[in-house]
Amino acid sequence: MRSLLTKVPALSALALVAALVGCGKKEEPAAPAAASAAAPPAATTAAGKTITLCWAAWDPANALVELSKDFTAQTKVNMKFEFVPWPNFADRMLNELNSKGKLCDLIIGDSQWIGGSAESGHYVKLNEFFDKEGIKITDFAPATVTGYAEWPKGTPNYWALPAMGDALGWTYRKDWFAKPELQAEFKKKYKHDLAAPKTWTEFKQVAEFFSGRQIDGKKVYGTYLFTERGSEGITMGVSNVLHPFGFKYQDPNKPYAMDGFVNGPDAVKALEFYKSLYKCCTPPGLTNSYMGEGLDAFKSGQVAMMMNWFAFFPGLYKDPNVGGDKIGFFVNPSDKGKGSQLGGQGISVVSYSPNRAEALSYIKWFASPEVQKKWWALGGYSCHKAVLQDPGFKASAPFAAEFLDAMDQVVDFWAEPSYAQLLLAEQKRIHDFVVADKGSAKEALDGLVADWKKVFKEDGKLK
Repeated sequence: MRSLLTKVPALSALALVAALVGCGKKEEPAAPAAASAAAPPAATTAAGKTITLCWAAWDPANALVELSKDFTAQTKVNMKFEFVPWPNFADRMLNELNSKGKLCDLIIGDSQWIGGSAESGHYVKLNEFFDKEGIKITDFAPATVTGYAEWPKGTPNYWALPAMGDALGWTYRKDWFAKPELQAEFKKKYKHDLAAPKTWTEFKQVAEFFSGRQIDGKKVYGTYLFTERGSEGITMGVSNVLHPFGFKYQDPNKPYAMDGFVNGPDAVKALEFYKSLYKCCTPPGLTNSYMGEGLDAFKSGQVAMMMNWFAFFPGLYKDPNVGGDKIGFFVNPSDKGKGSQLGGQGISVVSYSPNRAEALSYIKWFASPEVQKKWWALGGYSCHKAVLQDPGFKASAPFAAEFLDAMDQVVDFWAEPSYAQLLLAEQKRIHDFVVADKGSAKEALDGLVADWKKVFKEDGKLK
């Protein structure tokens, strides 16, 4: 999930509700009806045709351009790319879908768009195509199938092929952690080595240890956390703490029953903990900050640890100032259990495309193990088991092992067609408590349950 980036004004976020919810606000059918993928086979594609792939503008998109040269060489179908900066990505692409535009033949859309796009008929349902071409969805990591391709959740209805695996993880200043004097001081105080934390208790110790300390002549802080309010930032950040502490979106045995799960004792404890980290151990002034500010804080040497998406880790590792031997990576810490917020996207065929056969041929090409291996090598995050389960995968990048662990424990936000309303409600409730010091954690979560119940009642999913 990564629908927006930093510094999106609150008014813009509210305006997004119409566009985002417009992706499909209707009664949920047993199996959504949409355009079928029973199109001509790949062999009937027209050489010399051009298809357009739409995505966000960032490093993985550049890697996909390079990868796609092989597709054109094999099929003689040319590729055009429409990449939109993250702050404008959801606005631009969801408006395109809602207007039934023909700009995009293929779209790599966020995980939370699946429900609305399926129910509104924006995406081609791919089941028949997968069966016809021998594409096995079981060849992809289960969490990515559920997160990026499946709607309704828990049913074998697929509207995308998992394309870009991602999750929230952590970087840390490995060179700071290795300083002998800090190692000795930390061990004397906490009776264990200064190392990448595995639990939230250890994380708090490390964050407090570094906060306010002078390193290389500069005052530093323990950690960077997401606090952005306008789009999704603080929700993504707090989810990394909520889930390991025991939070659940709903009763596993009773859909949309949220009392005692969203606002239970474990959730309250987790929210209080997130606020305590924000208050004790983050740089001052970062009250409305997301991915970009985190990268800046880490690159400028302000923080010992940083929360961010794995998609940014290849670039950080190459950074001349904080990369290489100076940087380390770790998976989200645990408490009662484990959990990492899911990011990433699936690739879908847009139902309004006049070039459906060519778009489907791209899906078939992209799904092959050989292409997926090259995708990972170029800097994309493959979801294919042929890549992830390769014996050499964990050693293939400095963050590969942590990425694999994270993808084994990912959880995602609601993928409901009304996800925008659900998301903005959480953004406000959590930000008001954590950053603005309004009310208690219990009051914030009780209010969130009330907000979400109202949305689900309007959707006809709660009485």
